[in-house]
Amino acid sequence: MINEEKVKIMTKLAMYEQGRGRKHLPVSRYYRSDYIGLALIKNFFLVTIGYVLIVAAVAVYFGEYLLENIHRMNLVTLGIYLIIGYVIVLAAYSILTYIQYSVKYYQAKKSVREYYSQLTELNKIYAREEKKMSARGTAGGYRK
Repeated sequence: MINEEKVKIMTKLAMYEQGRGRKHLPVSRYYRSDYIGLALIKNFFLVTIGYVLIVAAVAVYFGEYLLENIHRMNLVTLGIYLIIGYVIVLAAYSILTYIQYSVKYYQAKKSVREYYSQLTELNKIYAREEKKMSARGTAGGYRK
């Protein structure tokens, strides 16, 4: 006989796994610090590549001016400005990344907590059914 309560829970679980669970279940397998740390490492490399590309694009755009006036420029000061700019951009994007991935992590954990509570409920239903089956098996005088 089909247990409607069990079918409803299994349907909810399957819909979750195919929907939001695709994003949230992998996130929930990480510790918070590991998840955010990986995001920050990825952020570091992407910001570095982006900053270098932007500086290169600006250098190409002003290439003629740079070539004509390079002997008058203080290259040490220019290098310091570039490094300070990089540190500021990296810090800003790191803070934004930290906030974004912290929020994502907490949303995923909350969502997965509901999923696990439904799994626990389903497990209890299976335990009750097994208990009923074993009680019927011993009451009839025979065992498997």
